[in-house]
Amino acid sequence: MNTENVVKHLRALWRTDRIIADIRLRHLLVGLGLRAFAALIAAFGLLMLELSAYFALVQIWSAIAAAAILGAVNFAIAAALFLIAGRAPSGRDIELANEIHDASIEALQLEARAFQAQMSSAVHHPLSTIVPVLVPLIAIIVKNLRSTARTSAATSANTSAAAGSTETRS
Repeated sequence: MNTENVVKHLRALWRTDRIIADIRLRHLLVGLGLRAFAALIAAFGLLMLELSAYFALVQIWSAIAAAAILGAVNFAIAAALFLIAGRAPSGRDIELANEIHDASIEALQLEARAFQAQMSSAVHHPLSTIVPVLVPLIAIIVKNLRSTARTSAATSANTSAAAGSTETRS
């Protein structure tokens, strides 16, 4: 398991999740804006159309039938606008982001499997994982022991030489 690869894949995953969320948020905002604009247009336009249609229908049918027909037409127009505003985002941006997201997830799963294989081999063969750590550690210990032995030999030589010079003076 390579931690750099894991970090790289996690960054790619995080970035693609951000891109996907950004694309979906933009789509939701555009849809909301279209719905609000459609509602505004519907409010003013249909008010005028209803007024003129009402006056035209009152001359043919009763006032109740004219109002009912206009209400049904208003619901049909509103439903059509909501269907148009609610359609799924189409585009290569979301497809590309989803592909990168899937590739990052797949790469992380491969890294996890490699880590699991390393751990299971470490459990089955503990010496194979300890030896690469022990060899440099043993070399460091031997080096330190040699330097300690040299230092103590030099110190004892200096001490005996100093003791010998003191005896000659007396």
